[in-house]
Amino acid sequence: MTTPKRDTYTPETLLTVAVRIFNERGYDGTSMEHLSKAAGISKSSIYHHVAGKEELLRRAVSRALDSLFAILEEPGAVRGRAVERVEYVTRRTVEVLMAELPYVTLLLRVRGNTTTERWAMERRREFDQRVSDLLKAAAADGDLRADMDIRLATRLLFGMVNSLVEWYRPHPGSGYDGDQVAEAVVRLAFDGLRTDS
Repeated sequence: MTTPKRDTYTPETLLTVAVRIFNERGYDGTSMEHLSKAAGISKSSIYHHVAGKEELLRRAVSRALDSLFAILEEPGAVRGRAVERVEYVTRRTVEVLMAELPYVTLLLRVRGNTTTERWAMERRREFDQRVSDLLKAAAADGDLRADMDIRLATRLLFGMVNSLVEWYRPHPGSGYDGDQVAEAVVRLAFDGLRTDS
């Protein structure tokens, strides 16, 4: 007599599967049936771990947001000249994006169709505003070009950073390591924004 297969899924391993399926199918296009098939467990086993797919979404985007907001509390983000702090935050944002690629990808794809998505978008705006405030402080210090609109610069900076989710793949032979990409983003952004002094 064979023993029935025990559910070896944990909330963390289930979350990994859910994020992959959400990114492949879109959150709205993913059903509990899709998650069940991808995980190889029954829907009731999933419900043993979570209340439903929106809880999985909340956990996933929370992981990305918590990682991003943690950057703002690191010593390099709170000490020194504003321009050095914003460069630090930019570099670390790229590093977090690459380290948490599936989770940040999902965060960047939410559209505001659910309570969780609206919450995530609001938190993203809050993070963006904190970085924008650092850019404004660096401009006020005279360390960034005066002829550059800071709101536009902020949008372009985030556009460059966020575009990484579309092409960066963290595996050997991909052509770029994380440090190289982070340094390139910072140099491209800030060598163009800094004053000549």
